[in-house]
Amino acid sequence: MTTTLISAADLAARLDTPDVRVFDVRHDLTNHAAGRQAYDAGHIPGARYLDHETELAAAKTGKNGRHPLPDRAQFGALMAAHGVTPSTLVVAYDASGGMYAAHLWWMLRWLGHDQVAVLDGGWQAWTAAGLPVSHDAAPAVQPGKPVEPGAPLTGTVDAQTVLANIAKPAFTVIDARAANRYRGEVEPMDPVAGHIPGALNRPNGENLQPDGRFKSADALRAEFGSLLAGRDPASIVHQCGSGITACHNLLSMEIAGLSGSRLYSGSWSEWCSDPARPVAKGE
Repeated sequence: MTTTLISAADLAARLDTPDVRVFDVRHDLTNHAAGRQAYDAGHIPGARYLDHETELAAAKTGKNGRHPLPDRAQFGALMAAHGVTPSTLVVAYDASGGMYAAHLWWMLRWLGHDQVAVLDGGWQAWTAAGLPVSHDAAPAVQPGKPVEPGAPLTGTVDAQTVLANIAKPAFTVIDARAANRYRGEVEPMDPVAGHIPGALNRPNGENLQPDGRFKSADALRAEFGSLLAGRDPASIVHQCGSGITACHNLLSMEIAGLSGSRLYSGSWSEWCSDPARPVAKGE
């Protein structure tokens, strides 16, 4: 079973079942303490908090981006420690339009676990529906069969592959950052402004409706279809600043039925760390 989204009402109906694990991944790239503080102030009952800086990323070297992927076996052990088994439906939520939740969704698929969904509308949808809020610590669990790394359900490419692709294009890169960052007009996070030469731009915020829920599958299919212009979804590689919001586009393409694209996980923060790599600006 491949899962993408779950509504607040559907999650509420399944919240007390043993085959569901909920993870709160609220985060702020400019205030790394904010996610845990938000969790402590109130969360979905039974939800467990995961930190994008300390638990969902490997050590940073200054050359491997701001959120390098962790070791797959270590990530599998982390999931097992939270009680995730091969039969568990994992639900991720945040308060940022799904960008951090989509990253955990992608990471679990990268681990080989396909029963994972993003709470559509996130924390805001949950509270707007008047659903229960807990201030308790996450309950202790007894891990079952560990989530061992299996065959990845999604792929990655590295910086060298992206560099070689510029001269001999075999895939198309889609940049999920805001348009002004893509054009190189501003760069609030990384030391160099611009984009990977040849990359197209699809700001991940365009995947959402005004209420913070994802657009319909039909709408996303039409919009991504226009951007892809006949390209095979399997010939698409997504990137962003550090590999997080790119997963929002990956999830959106999956919702649209456009499966098979990959992630450049190092993304712009890794790319621009090497001055020998080319940089483009403008449209």
